[in-house]
Amino acid sequence: MIRSRTTLMPLIVATALFSLFFSLLNGSTSLSFTQLFSPDNSLSHTILFKLRLPRTFTAFVSGGLLALSGSLMQLLLQNPLADPYALGVSGGAALFTLILMLLGASNEALIGGAWAGSLLSMLLIFLMARKHGFKTHTLLLSGIILACGFSAAISCLLLLSPDSSLHSMLFWLTGDLNATHFPSLAFCILCLGGLLCYALAPGFNLLIRGENEATALGLPTTYYRILLYLLSSLFAATAVTLAGCIGFIGLIVPHLTRRLVGFNHRIMLPAAILLGGSLLTFADTLARTLFAPAQIPVGIIMALIGVPAFIWLLQS
Repeated sequence: MIRSRTTLMPLIVATALFSLFFSLLNGSTSLSFTQLFSPDNSLSHTILFKLRLPRTFTAFVSGGLLALSGSLMQLLLQNPLADPYALGVSGGAALFTLILMLLGASNEALIGGAWAGSLLSMLLIFLMARKHGFKTHTLLLSGIILACGFSAAISCLLLLSPDSSLHSMLFWLTGDLNATHFPSLAFCILCLGGLLCYALAPGFNLLIRGENEATALGLPTTYYRILLYLLSSLFAATAVTLAGCIGFIGLIVPHLTRRLVGFNHRIMLPAAILLGGSLLTFADTLARTLFAPAQIPVGIIMALIGVPAFIWLLQS
């Protein structure tokens, strides 16, 4: 029986709103709450609308995409240790983006490169897994092998890179939200993808019972697995184009969400989006305030948060 607890949803929504206001107010230059609605000078207007608002919204959207991708990935693989990077999607995106960085490509080209790498990863895994009917173990093993190959290629690329490019490449690999713009396309993908997942949630609730039982109840499990893979890869690829490679959100947020609101995907998936967005927004705020005016990659903050959090989840 699918358990569902909705009483905590108002608290989760409040946490998401608090994370957004907390991010907008804090930084190397603090703003007051009234300045959010009526900036009193050109400097605070520039800080709010040109710097913090796009970065805060990008962090929230990226975190929501990663959490949603991780939730779908764990459902697809029936494995609580799966995350958006298990199938090598981020590795392909990272490799293509780093190559374009070395070539001096524009920001628009870097985004296109990340998408191209993600699509190539998806295509390769489909080609490797199709012979066995997209079984769970085949998808997982194909993704692990592909991720190892991309990791080796990235390491080789970094060793051969000139010193002038190495810092920016390493910064991006560990999560970079600098120089972000308002993520209109990513926001549309998150909203439309979230609505689609909400519509498919009854099928997801059957699939969580196991493939055999879901098939016996009339669910076309093969099509659902393909759809889950495509959606989780799309969400992860979009997050990589926005913020680089950030780990742990897709791993720990689904665990935490299921403990808070249960296993009903019509409640669990929206809650995961809100919690994932809140977590990355808080982490990004810490990344740019702990050593202000210097900034550290948000992926490092997420690792510092994610490791003890996941250990706590395993022990509790």
